[in-house]
Amino acid sequence: MATADPKKEKKKRKKKESLEHKRNRILVALGIFAVVYALDELGTLTAAFGTPGDIYASFVLSLLPFLIAGYDVLQKAFNNIRRGKAFDESFLMAVATIGAFAMVLFPDTDPHMAEGAAVMLFYQVGELFQAYAVGKSRKSISAMMDIAPDYANVEQADGTLEQVFPDDIAVGTVIVVKPGERVPIDGVIVEGETQLDTAALTGESVPRPAKTGDDIISGCINMTGLIHVRTTKPFGESTVARVLELVENASEKKARTENFITRFARVYTPAVTGAAAVLALGGGLVTGAWSDWILRGLTFLVVSCPCALVISVPLSFFGGIGGASKLGVLIKGSNYLETLADVDTIVFDKTGTLTNGTFSVVAVHPEAGYTEQSLLEVAALAESFSDHPIAQSVRDAYQGEVDPKRVSDSANDAGHGVTATIDGKHVVVGNAKMLAAAGVEAPDCEVVGTILHVLVDGVYAGHIVIADTVKADAEQTIRDLHAAGINRTVMLTGDREEVAASVAKQLGLDEFHAQLLPGDKVERVEALLAAESGKGKLAFVGDGINDAPVLTRADVGIAMGAMGSDAAIEAADVVLMDDKPSDISRAIRVARKTMSIVWQNIIFALGIKLLILVLAALGIANMWLAVFGDVGVAIIAILNAMRAMGVKNL
Repeated sequence: MATADPKKEKKKRKKKESLEHKRNRILVALGIFAVVYALDELGTLTAAFGTPGDIYASFVLSLLPFLIAGYDVLQKAFNNIRRGKAFDESFLMAVATIGAFAMVLFPDTDPHMAEGAAVMLFYQVGELFQAYAVGKSRKSISAMMDIAPDYANVEQADGTLEQVFPDDIAVGTVIVVKPGERVPIDGVIVEGETQLDTAALTGESVPRPAKTGDDIISGCINMTGLIHVRTTKPFGESTVARVLELVENASEKKARTENFITRFARVYTPAVTGAAAVLALGGGLVTGAWSDWILRGLTFLVVSCPCALVISVPLSFFGGIGGASKLGVLIKGSNYLETLADVDTIVFDKTGTLTNGTFSVVAVHPEAGYTEQSLLEVAALAESFSDHPIAQSVRDAYQGEVDPKRVSDSANDAGHGVTATIDGKHVVVGNAKMLAAAGVEAPDCEVVGTILHVLVDGVYAGHIVIADTVKADAEQTIRDLHAAGINRTVMLTGDREEVAASVAKQLGLDEFHAQLLPGDKVERVEALLAAESGKGKLAFVGDGINDAPVLTRADVGIAMGAMGSDAAIEAADVVLMDDKPSDISRAIRVARKTMSIVWQNIIFALGIKLLILVLAALGIANMWLAVFGDVGVAIIAILNAMRAMGVKNL
């Protein structure tokens, strides 16, 4: 049996132990700080060492929690200075806290060692809090990694099962999946039936039935029966491998807002460092009150630390992507999440996106004394030797058993229909042209679809309407999108005008364009993009290989992942693992919620910091208020960012 890589496990344990060690170190430092602060405030140090001896005693004792909690921050600041990359939050913290301790050189002022130690301590508490928050938001994404199978069961000649690495399984190999195991590779069931848990991939909590002949995707859990699966793809191209690749690469594609914050911090940090230096030196030179102005400069530095922004903004995007993955929606990067929030036009492919992509009988209109079942029986027998999807749909609709022995002289007229002799009667099943050739005029039918007319010994027996049925949640999806402020819903299809019109009317689409070639779809999307105004964006939703060019051209491409083509999934920016149109509106709600949280954090953090910076420059804000302006704001922003993971009610 395949085993986990011990090096990876060791690395994982080491990372966890490091976080626990840091937590314990900070707790120890907090305990020592509380004791030292109590001794100072209660006058114990003054009683023991007198004045100004108590100040120096406080200095030495406060250094203990300061160094225990912050030695790594000081080390990072020093290393960054050596590399020529001084201006970051570690540098600001180091300068501000060391400066606070240096105020001991001005014994006539109030001591500020406690504030210096507190700034470092609470900064580290904020960092620890951030680490736990990131870990929590990463859980929903890293849980996806658990869908990667360790092995596949291959049955040997003697009937025993050998566990083989999925990468080593060739296409066409029959593998065995036992109850409780994950399906390792995409394939088709050749023996057995079961219930599949697809929650990890699609977010769907209800198990799906699967039987012989059904396609099955990797990453699902086989819940009940033993099944044999013939693989249809190598492991590297299977659903589970594609999902993992998408998840792993999602954090690499930054949103415009994230990039702005990164650039902002690069300029902002040296700017506020310079401003603090000017404030301290300028005020000291003008007034001569060096200790007061140095303290103002140090307070200014503490408040100016951009932690709240550089932590909470990426964390919000990360949480949004993680929350979407819980719903079975894979977003390939925060840039696509941001674009999705601005979408106001959605263009749909029809077949396989809004419709199921499979033919089924939608209406049976018998005549000449036939019933629905007897008409279906005649058509099913006539079509019994055809492998055409339309023939299959007729046989599926007929509830009785098809006995091919009753059929003789079966012939196929390509593109028109079939003829056969059934129980000695001559039967014609086909379109209006085939009926006209037999000298019979086909009646009109109000139901839109492919119409099969049936003649029995020259007598018109009725007709059967076959159509690609609309997905169960498609109509509600269009209503939800309109309610969410989507201005325009458009359908593009290569199907006939009357079929497209029927689907568009049934779903409540704003417009449709029919009988389009793949190149025509790109031209239509180009025209719709040109009509966009302001910051509005266009999304295209498709599933076929012919949709790949349009998916790439749209502002954001959304692909059906469960049954969609590899080319469509590769070209798309967002993948719906459950193939449900309703997931589109949920993905947009996740994106908009995430962007709302991002801007809440930006406005809140900058607003509070600006206010306290002004107060610090005026000498009104003390170091304790500065601690809130830095760590307090960061923690509040992190808590707010974590809301992006909450998707239960979306």
